[in-house]
Amino acid sequence: MSEYKVKFEVFEGPLDLLLYLIKKEEVDIYEVNLTSLATQFIDYIELMRELDLDIAGEFLVMAATLMYIKSKELLPVDQQVTPEGEEDEEDPRWELIRKLVEYKKFKDAAGKLQALETATENTFARLPAKPVFDHTETETRQTASIFELLNAVNSILKRFNEREDLRDIFEDKWTVSEKIETILTRVQTSSRLRFTELFSDATSRTEVVVTFLAVLELIRLKQIEAAQSETFGEIEITPGVAQTLNHAAELAAQQPEPVGS
Repeated sequence: MSEYKVKFEVFEGPLDLLLYLIKKEEVDIYEVNLTSLATQFIDYIELMRELDLDIAGEFLVMAATLMYIKSKELLPVDQQVTPEGEEDEEDPRWELIRKLVEYKKFKDAAGKLQALETATENTFARLPAKPVFDHTETETRQTASIFELLNAVNSILKRFNEREDLRDIFEDKWTVSEKIETILTRVQTSSRLRFTELFSDATSRTEVVVTFLAVLELIRLKQIEAAQSETFGEIEITPGVAQTLNHAAELAAQQPEPVGS
């Protein structure tokens, strides 16, 4: 499995993961327990490693920073030693919280601009169309982040024996390419699937991992989309832009040529 590294093109970084974990805990940034947050962050890093995903260096730097903060918080104040020359430096805990607050403001502003742009496009670029499907449901769906996908697959992995050695059983029993074909067939047959349905037939942690890699690759290629109707809601898989265009091209190719052309 080490030969297959998913190049999942996302803009999320370590601060995005921290904000996701804080939102999941439903606490204010200023009141977050960084010791607990550090543990959860490391768990996600370990999950990415198990899934054989490329881990950006910034995640490892953040993991080291969190472990340093965690060690300081667990150590009694009278036993903490401040290196010479660092007495006046900012507490790393508050420095991290400040970065999170600033980054959240940036993300919120970017989200509002994106929503405004989408609303403008819908107002001026959409022609009257037949009410084939519910636009309201589509408009309220939001793309699932890599961390939401990781959280979902982690819940699935917990169903299996955690001591299962991936290296011993991987072999050629399942391949990412085969899983890609299987997923595409299922998406074409049923235009909307629950994320968990893709793993309903999985018999081991290894098969779950391979299937998840196939999902990430298809998202990267825009063959499928993963979205939710609400934050932390159930993730649904639908045909992506590339899949829709391919289907349209196939239909166009099947149309008979005009008589006399």
